[in-house]
Amino acid sequence: MSTDALEAADVHVRPAQLHDQPRMLELWERSVRATHHFLEEEDVEQLRPLVAEELASDDIDWWVLVSDEMVFGFLGFAHDAIEALFIEPAHHRRGGGRRLVGHAQSLAEGALAVDVNEQNGAAMRFYEALGFSVVGRSPTDAGGRPFPIVHMSRALPAAPIGPA
Repeated sequence: MSTDALEAADVHVRPAQLHDQPRMLELWERSVRATHHFLEEEDVEQLRPLVAEELASDDIDWWVLVSDEMVFGFLGFAHDAIEALFIEPAHHRRGGGRRLVGHAQSLAEGALAVDVNEQNGAAMRFYEALGFSVVGRSPTDAGGRPFPIVHMSRALPAAPIGPA
């Protein structure tokens, strides 16, 4: 599916529902295995139950990207920050991630923030291409694991200039 096809297809973002959680967890694992090459098998195994717990949490607003009711991406959003963004590997580079970032921006009341694994170069380039810039760095992830995190932010888009 090309980006143009993504625009033309019945692709939309909707709030995640309880029955989406198993699919989201499976999608997370496939996406992580395809993009987070710095993780060992035991890291993925240790992270899986933590991700399942997060997906069930009310602390984050979960949104899914669907086509014909098939979930192929999801977004976690809280406090003007992208807490998670994962796309089915077969759908990478087709506009789904951009659409989810746009949705997150529409929810944000201020600048939009995201934390990215420093070792995930593709994600860093993706967010930079969408106008995010590095605002900080942490030597470990939120769980204290030795995976450096880059803190990124994107200002609100400028309001259109024109007659009021």
